[in-house]
Parts: sequence; C-alpha cells; structure tokens
Amino acid sequence: MNRHVRPPYIGAAYYPELWPLAEVENEIARMHELGVNCVRVGEFAWGRMEPREGEFDFAWLHEIVDKLYAGNIAVILCTPSATPPKWLTDTYPETLNVQSGGLASQFGGRCHVCKSSPVMREKNRIITRKLGEEFGKHPAVIGWQLDNEIFHYGNGCHCPLCQKRFRRWLEQKYGTIEQLNAAWGAARWSLEYDSFDSIIPPRHDTWNHPSLSAEWLHFQDDTICDYIREQAEVLRAYTKAPIGTDMMLPLELSHTQMNESLDVAQVNHYEPAADLYKTAFIYDLMRPIKDRPFWNTETQAGWNGSNFAACRFRPAGNCYVNTWMPVAMGAEMNLYWLWRAHPNGHELAHGAVLTSAGRYYHIAGEIARAAAEFKACSSFLQETRVRSKIAMHSSATAAVNFAVAPMVEGFNYRERLVDLHAAFRHCNVDLIDTAHSLDGYDTVLSPYLTTVDENGLKERVMAWVEAGGTWIVGPMADTMTDYTAKYTHAPYGFLEEFAGVYTRYQLPLETDTIRLRTSDGEEWPASVCYDAYELRGAESLAVYEGDILAGYTAIAGRRVGKGRVILVGCGLRGEDLFRLAGAVPSAEASQNVRVVARTGERREGIIALETENAAGFLRLDGRYRDLVSGEEVSGRVEIAPYAVRVFEKLAG
Repeated sequence: MNRHVRPPYIGAAYYPELWPLAEVENEIARMHELGVNCVRVGEFAWGRMEPREGEFDFAWLHEIVDKLYAGNIAVILCTPSATPPKWLTDTYPETLNVQSGGLASQFGGRCHVCKSSPVMREKNRIITRKLGEEFGKHPAVIGWQLDNEIFHYGNGCHCPLCQKRFRRWLEQKYGTIEQLNAAWGAARWSLEYDSFDSIIPPRHDTWNHPSLSAEWLHFQDDTICDYIREQAEVLRAYTKAPIGTDMMLPLELSHTQMNESLDVAQVNHYEPAADLYKTAFIYDLMRPIKDRPFWNTETQAGWNGSNFAACRFRPAGNCYVNTWMPVAMGAEMNLYWLWRAHPNGHELAHGAVLTSAGRYYHIAGEIARAAAEFKACSSFLQETRVRSKIAMHSSATAAVNFAVAPMVEGFNYRERLVDLHAAFRHCNVDLIDTAHSLDGYDTVLSPYLTTVDENGLKERVMAWVEAGGTWIVGPMADTMTDYTAKYTHAPYGFLEEFAGVYTRYQLPLETDTIRLRTSDGEEWPASVCYDAYELRGAESLAVYEGDILAGYTAIAGRRVGKGRVILVGCGLRGEDLFRLAGAVPSAEASQNVRVVARTGERREGIIALETENAAGFLRLDGRYRDLVSGEEVSGRVEIAPYAVRVFEKLAG
C-alpha cells in the first residue's frame, strides 16, 4: 500500500489512456499544484487492457501507475466491466442486456451488459484476475473500485436467461406456485399462474401487478450484488487493499446488501449547488454501512452534464464546501469527476478540474484551499469519528414498494426522507437499512418503513425498545408484507398491539382541512396520509383537529419495558419530528449551518459548514481552537457564506 500518501485523500478520476504518455509528468505536476494526492484509473479502459480476446497489454498502465507512485499520487484501480470492448459483444452477443420489449442493447454506451450471462461473468473474472496479478501488490494502489455505478438500469435485463433465473428465484422463495398465487392474490383479474415457468417478467408498457414488479426488482438487485461479489472474490487472492464499488443513490438497491462482500463503501453524487445541504443525507447513509470511513468517489468539480452542461452554475465557494462536506461527515476521500475534461465522446460538456486543453477551471483555487486544510486538519480527522445516538431507517424494500405502489398520489419516498433528515442538521444521525444493528442508539426513527418484518427487525426492535430504546415509527410503516401486499388481519402487521392502539380510520389522501394539536397545545401541520387511533393502552400525544377525524389520536405513545414506542399516524414536518424525538443539537447554530460533532479517545470537536451562501453563526459551549487559523474561540462564532470551520475542543 502507498505509504507516501495519507488521508484525507483529494483527487479525481483520471483517464490517461486518452492522452499521450508524455503528458503524465505534466499532469502530476498540476496535481501537486492543487494538493491532489489520489486518482482513480482504469474503469473504462478494457479495450486498452485487452485489445483482442486473450491478448493483454498492461505495459502502458504499469508506466502510468509507476509514475503516479513516484509522484506521491495514490491510485484506486478500477475493473473495467462496465464497458466491455466491441470484440466481446460482437463475438458473444448474449452478453448484451435485453430491454423489456425484447430489443437487445446496442454497443456504444456503458453498463449495457447482462449480469446473468455466464460468458460476461467469465470474461469479468479473467480481466479482474489479470489486473490482480499485475497490480495487486503495487504500492501505489490503495484500493479498488469494481465496475461503475452499478444498478438495474431501465427495468433490468429481460434476456431468456434472466427470465429463467427469475422463475427459479421465485420458486426458491415461494416453494409452490399455489403459495405464490395466494400471496399475490392472483385470483383477482384471473391472474393465476399454473407453473413458475409461465410467469412473464414485467414489461415497461404494461400495468403490472405490484408484487411481480417488486419481486423482479429484488431479483435484479440480488443478481447485481452477486455480480459484484464475484469480482471481489477474484481480487482478494491478489490484494489486501480495500475493495468497493462506486454506487449512485437510488434507494431501491440496498447499499447494505451490496457492501456485505466489500470492504469500503463508495458513493458518487451530483447534487446541484442549490441542494448542497441534501448531500448530508448521502453521507449519513454511507457512513454506517462499514466500520471504517467511506469514500466519496465522484462529485462534480464545477458542473455535470453529458452533451451539454447541466445542473446550473455553482457559485464561488460551493465547490470548496462540497469538497469538505463528505470528509467532515466521515469520509476519508473526496474525488471529482473528472481530472481533465474529455476532448470528445459522450460526456463532452461535463465539468472537470482541467479543461481538455489542460488549463485550470475557475474552481482550482477552491480545490487547492480544501486540500491545504485537509492537510492541516489531518490528525484531528483521523483520530476522531462521527458517532450518532439517533438513527433513521432508509429501506431498500420500502423504496421498491413505493416505486411500484406509491399508495398516495405523487408520493416520493426518497424526497420525504431527505426533507425529514434535513431537520437534523445540527446533530449527528445515522441512516440505516433494516439489517443494521440497533445497538448504541437511544432513538430510532422509522418513517414510511413499509416492511418492518424483514431481516429480523421486528423481533430486534421490540427487544431494543424493551431494553430502553425510543422507537418513533410511522406513518405508513409496517403496512406491507415482503411481497408488496397489505395485511388482512389489521392495517399493520403488529404495530397496533405493540403501540396499544386501534386504528379507527385511514385516509390516504392529502388535504388542507386536517391538522393536529399536541398534548402541549402546539398546532402542527399534518400531511400525506391520516391514520386515526383509539387508545388501547397508549397515551395520546397529539389529536387531529378539523374535518372528520377531529378528536381522534394522531400520535400515540406507550411505555414498553424500559423504553417507549411512539406511533405516528400522519406525515410530519422534519422540525416537528426532531422535537418529537427529543433530539439535542450538538451546538446551537443558524439553519444554514450544518453542525458535525466528532469524537475520539483523546480529541473532540465540531465542524461547521455553511451550505446556502449566506452568513450564519455557531455558538460553542467552551474553549475551542480553529485548526486552520490557529485562533482560540468560544461563544458565538460568525460563519461566512460557504465557509467551513474546524474547531477542536480545548481541555479545561
């Protein structure tokens, strides 16, 4: 492993195969000027690595990686399975993804292969093995990235093999076709199947059964996870460096499941400048996945795009804060896409650190500033972690359920979670999937968690509450089985009994005529849906006012053992959920400032990030040192627009 470079890492995706080898030294010199110390290499270069089947050429890559190492630039080496060369798809057309209408994907893009194809998998194993043999022990290589932004694009692959494997997958889950028909309620509309072989995967132009659509997505995601696991297994024979895959943020593919076989969680994101505060959701989701810092493997330096620039202009300072935020929130790396703009091809207009002519874009100074501050704060960042006592569930199963059956018109699961999460900007919170342990949390929030009875969560959360935890659950939680169907014995699987209520009415439509009043006399808006409760052992924490639900309980609380369950029957604002949770800010601050508390065995402190290009403030509870300026501060501290301040608490 490269011992020349230490985290935090700052850098970019680098595509030296597109440029003359003589350019490498010049590129390294430019990297040094900006403080860049890490690059990703090789992710789309299969055609250079294996120009003809069975003929491998790594000499060019060795020269580049050697030069990067000599120049104190760490390397993340990528497997190129997202872009197989033309000889592969021409010789083996069965490796191409097939769309739901039966049309095979055409060579000329990326991520266009069938993840079930035995030929594709064998070719992946071969190129991955060759890379491992060549570079597995190279001291420049600090880690590996598998494939690129893996996901079930469109509606997944519908080739004959994937359809066959889907039917066997269903048979393994349900056992008999009779059990599947019963679980799905297939008698409605005469949709019964007489065998698993008669099941047709959902097409994009058909009104599909929600259970069929959901199971198809779950099957696709299981296939994708296995596809990545296989590459990781090949690499492990040759390297001890951490292995990951750079994922985007659709919530339907479980990041927890994907990373079970990997070492480091990696994420790419391209939030526009105005939504900078929303990137915190991404980092709070990535941080709990593995017990080590995650990697932010891609973000835009200036703008993103394809054949045209997109996502609007980023004001001065925005790139700087966007660079700092993942590192402040638990990453040990922030990389841009990309280092030098492409002179041609599909992403001709995408922003970068350098233009295609090799000149700096306007954001270069912001990158250099962040890199210098990373160096100044390096020991503090390495010796402290972001630790949370509050968790919020973000479930891949719920995301799939809402994708195929939103239940409420216009409902968007991710947007709802992002809005709720934003209210926790002044305290640490983890976003966890249902498989994650509840140990160490005082409070767990489960809004819109459609399926509680999975991954043993039902039993675990009940025991955790008994032992002293506070569980705030709902709305629309515990309402669906693991095959996207409603319960028939009650509106919820078990929550009525556990929370001590009886659900008298349910209204799944937005209205302005219903609001709620808390037991403290506060009036809160209610939204999305409205479950009205009668008490069966619980106490009322809020009641509905207005229209037909007036007087019924909207939020119920019940003591269970040493803990408490709070059942929420309607959509709440994030700030009201924050108060209901009794959350305590890490520090008082203005709404435009994100506060991140970091603690270690011997050190602790606070990082404040201004995300809205406006003046803000932070109030410190003692004496602190600004690790960038060296200034000792206390009390109210002004935070300039798009500023980042790193404060370490002083003893005494």
